[in-house]
Amino acid sequence: RPDMGITIRPPENVYRKPYEFVSGGAYLGGALSLIFLPLPALTAYAGIPLLTALAGYRCKQGLRIRRYRRNLRRLSFYALTPPQIPVSDKALFLGRGFKWTQTHTQRLLMARLPENESLREPGRLYRWARQREIRTAGQSVLTRLTSKQAWWNPVAPLPPVGGAPELHGVEPEERDIYSALSERVGHTIVLGTTRVGKTRLAEILINQDIVRGDTVITFDPKGDAELMLTHYLAAKKAGRPFYMFHLGFPDLSCRYNPVGDFTRITEVATRIANQLPDEGQSAAFRDFVWRFVNVLGKMMEALSIKPSYLLIYRCAVNVDDLAAQYFAALLDRSGLKNWKEEFEDFDLSDAEKKQVSKTGRSIDAVRLSAFLKQKNLNDAVSDAVTGILGNERSYFEKLVSSLYPLLEKLTSGRVAELISPNFEDLADTRPIMDWRKVMEQNAVVYVGLDALTDAEVAAAVGNAMFADLTSLAGQIYKHGHGYGQSGPTKKRMVAIHADEFNELIGNEFIPMLNKAGGAGYQVTAYTQTWSDVEAKIGSKAKAEQMGGNFNTMIMLRVKLESTAKMLTSQLPDVRVVTGTLVSGAGDVAFPEGYEDFTSHNEDRLSSETVPMLMPSDLTNLPKGQAFALLEGGNLYKLRLPLPLPDPDADIPQSLTDMAERMRETVRLSRHSEEEEAVFTEGRIYG
Repeated sequence: RPDMGITIRPPENVYRKPYEFVSGGAYLGGALSLIFLPLPALTAYAGIPLLTALAGYRCKQGLRIRRYRRNLRRLSFYALTPPQIPVSDKALFLGRGFKWTQTHTQRLLMARLPENESLREPGRLYRWARQREIRTAGQSVLTRLTSKQAWWNPVAPLPPVGGAPELHGVEPEERDIYSALSERVGHTIVLGTTRVGKTRLAEILINQDIVRGDTVITFDPKGDAELMLTHYLAAKKAGRPFYMFHLGFPDLSCRYNPVGDFTRITEVATRIANQLPDEGQSAAFRDFVWRFVNVLGKMMEALSIKPSYLLIYRCAVNVDDLAAQYFAALLDRSGLKNWKEEFEDFDLSDAEKKQVSKTGRSIDAVRLSAFLKQKNLNDAVSDAVTGILGNERSYFEKLVSSLYPLLEKLTSGRVAELISPNFEDLADTRPIMDWRKVMEQNAVVYVGLDALTDAEVAAAVGNAMFADLTSLAGQIYKHGHGYGQSGPTKKRMVAIHADEFNELIGNEFIPMLNKAGGAGYQVTAYTQTWSDVEAKIGSKAKAEQMGGNFNTMIMLRVKLESTAKMLTSQLPDVRVVTGTLVSGAGDVAFPEGYEDFTSHNEDRLSSETVPMLMPSDLTNLPKGQAFALLEGGNLYKLRLPLPLPDPDADIPQSLTDMAERMRETVRLSRHSEEEEAVFTEGRIYG
C-alpha cells in the first residue's frame, strides 16, 4: 500500500525445493561444453571460469536451501566435555543459538504450512523402519542396520528429544551465545519441566563459575550424582577447596551449624520460627515460639554457649536448668561477694513454695530468680525468664508445642551430627563449614538436602542456610569481605545455584534477591513451574515480588501455559506476511469473439500482527533447547551441548561409591539405561 506508506515484500521462501541446482548444472554443463566445442580459444578461456563461477554460486544457494529443509527435522551433533566449555571473565556461556527476530517468526509460520509438512514429519520408509524395530523381538540384521547412526542410513533414528524441531531449525547459522557477567547480580531464573535439561544447564554454568574463580554454593534438594561430581572435578582442577554437605550421607558429609553464626542474637529465633506455619491462629503460636527461643538465645549468648538445634532443644525442654545457670552468672558478674552464703539462708515463703509446686518448676531456679530480684540485680532477660518460670509447665508447653516436633526432626538420628556439630569432639575429623570461611577460602560447596527422604528437614535446613547467607550479605554490604580478620580482602563474587528452589524458598529468600546483589551474590534458581513457587510461598503477591527480582529468564520446555506466558508476555508483537492464492475462470459473453473463456491466477500478500512467540512454542520445545530473555528483553534461542565424559576425571573411591548409591537408592541419575545408550551414540539433543 504505497498510498499508506506501507510496502509489503514477499518473504523469502527457504523451504522450497532447491531449484538452484538445475541452473547450476546448466552452467556447469555449459562450461564443460566449451572444452569440446570448436570455439576460439579466447572465448573458452573467458567462458569456462565465468560459467564455473556461476555454477558454484548457484550450487551454494541451493545448498543453503537444502540445509534449511534438512534443519527442520535434524540438527547437527553438538557435544562438549567439561574442559571444552568456554570460560570468559566478561561473559557467561549459555550454549549455541541465535537471536530471535521477526524473520524467525516469519520462517516458523512458513515452516508450519501444510505444504511443508513433509519436511517436518518423517516419511513412510522411516515410519516402517521404526515399526519394524518395535515388532522385532531382539535385534535382527535388518533392524541393526536401520537403527545404525551413519551417513549412509537414510532411515537413521531421529534424536529422542521430542518437541518441534523446527523451532531451532529456522536458523541454521548458529553461534555461541553469551550473557554479560554484569547481569549476573540481577539474578537468573531457569524454568523447565522435569527431564528437559535444567541440570545440564546448571552443570555448564557451575563449571564456568568455578573455573572463573567465583565462590560457588549449590543447593540440590533431590541429590543428583553427576551434579555433585561436577563440583568435585571442577574444584579439584581449579585448585579450590571443596565442601560437600549431604543429609543423606553423614559419614562423608562436612558439618554445619545453621544457627551458630549471626549478627544479632534475634536471628536465631527468626531462623527457627520461620519454619513454623503462620496462617490464621498459627501466627500467634509462632510469635510465642519466637519469643521463647529468643529468650533462650539471649541466655546462651550470655553464658558463651554457641547455639545449635540440639542445644536449643535441650534447653527448651528443660529451661529451668539454663535459667539457674543464667541467674548464677548474673550474680557472679554483679560483684556481690559471698552471695552464695547469703543465698543458702534465703528461702521462699510458704505461699510461693506452694505456687512453685503447682507450676512444676525447679525450686532452685525460682529461688535464684527471687533472690536476684531482692538484690535488685535483675535485667530484661532475667525478667523474661522469670515470666516463663511463672507459667505452669504443661500450659506453657502447649503454647510452644509447635516448636518441639520441628526440633525433634532436626535432632534425630545421624542428621543431628551434621547440623548440631560437637566442637569439642576431637575424634570427629569431618570438617565444620561456615559461610564466612567458605568465602574467605573461595571454596566450592555442594549442599545435598535429601528432600525425597524428608522434605521438612530439607526445607528447614535449606531455609536456615539462606537466612545465614542473607545475614552475612548484610555484613559484607556494610563492611566488605574480610571484616573482623587481619584486614579487608577484595570483593568476591558468590554464585548461588538453587536447584528445585521451590522446595527451599521461604521468607529468607526474598531479601537475598532484593538486596544481596550489592554484596556480590548472584543467584541462579531452577524450578519446574512458577505455580510451584506460588504454592510453596503461599502468596501470589510475594511470588510476583520474587519473580520481579530475576532480570534474566531462561525457559526450557514447560507444561503450563501460565508459566510460558511469563516469557511471552514480555515480548513485542511483530508483523508477518501471509499469502493467499487466488485463481478463477469464466466464460466470454461475446460469441463473435475468438475467446471462449478467461482464467487468472494471482498471489495476494497481506501483513498481520502476531506475537513474536506463542506459549505453545514453549510447551513444544525439544529436550535440551531453551529460549532466553537476556540483557533487557533480547530474545535468544539456545541449544545446550550434549555432555561428554571428562577424559581427565580422577574421582576418589568414596565419592564414586556415594554417587552409585545416589543413583541406585534415589533413582535420580540423569539418564536411564536406554538414554545412556542414546548418549553414547551421540543422538540426543540433535
